Amino acid sequence: MDRRTLLKSLQSGLVASAASVVLPSVVFAADKKKDKRPIALLLPLTGPRARLGLSMRQAALLAENSAFVQSFDTGGTAAGAAAAAAQAFKIKPALILGPLSAEEVPAVSSTVAGRVPVIAFSNDSVLRAPGTWIFGITAGQVTTAILRYARTRGVKTVTMIDDGSPWSAAATIAAGKSESEIGITVNILQVKPGQPLPSPGEAPDAVLLPGAGETVLAAARALKETGVQLLGTFQALDSRPQALAALDGAWLASPDPNAFGTFASAFQARNGGDPGTIAALAYDAAGIANTLRADNRLGMEGLMDAKGFHGVTGPVRFRTDGSVARDFAILVAGPTGYTPVASSSGS
Repeated sequence: MDRRTLLKSLQSGLVASAASVVLPSVVFAADKKKDKRPIALLLPLTGPRARLGLSMRQAALLAENSAFVQSFDTGGTAAGAAAAAAQAFKIKPALILGPLSAEEVPAVSSTVAGRVPVIAFSNDSVLRAPGTWIFGITAGQVTTAILRYARTRGVKTVTMIDDGSPWSAAATIAAGKSESEIGITVNILQVKPGQPLPSPGEAPDAVLLPGAGETVLAAARALKETGVQLLGTFQALDSRPQALAALDGAWLASPDPNAFGTFASAFQARNGGDPGTIAALAYDAAGIANTLRADNRLGMEGLMDAKGFHGVTGPVRFRTDGSVARDFAILVAGPTGYTPVASSSGS
């Protein structure tokens, strides 16, 4: 798989919802003294998202011994998720991984009622709660990561383009909340899709576009030769030659494409096809379970380890309020692709 294909797969997988990573040689916990409790996977194995659910299950089985994994079909609905959680609870799991969508998370949380830690794959941070962690990559995480990096490079003022999408709205809220903590000033410009980019007034140090597509590329072209730094997130990853020419020099916060590429190759070797990055989330969550099992710390206390865990979607740390801090690679766009130059923490 070439670099361009990997970047395309990374982008498509993330739009739909590492420190050092070595794959696929996961060491499964096998010692008789180790914790043998199962983990429950709550995924849409039937219904419109069944294909994605199957891919996620295959990814999880790359990271955790299949003898310890039991899958339960949510059908992709809240009612199905509640029923799956009730069934899963009967096997006395050490962890519940899933569900996938924002619609399903409250149903699982209320059914489990804090009795088992839940690592949900949604990226809707509003749904976090003690005992239910939002493990999907959120707009807030990547936004704070790119702003933190920009501040270390001397950026003090940022104009942020809000295109009205839910992702952009969440990114805007995160940027506003992080201004004082990061020491950066963020001004918001609202732009509807298809509208020309307005003048930001007095030139800022940087312009941040959390979205994707032609809005980002138009802004990138408009900023050429102005001296204003373009900031973005993984949503803007685009390896077409014309996109790379427009984004040349932009800084983007993203999961490390090299780490993802290693995972994707391992997934292809076993299952065929491109996994997408939502499947990589399932791999990472199951890998965390395997790590904790090997250390006999499978459960709430183990999850709260301050050192955190490494994965292909970035190193993560679990917090008591159900939020997850995640580190991202900072990529610099160039004429031939994207180069990782640093890492930055997002919360």
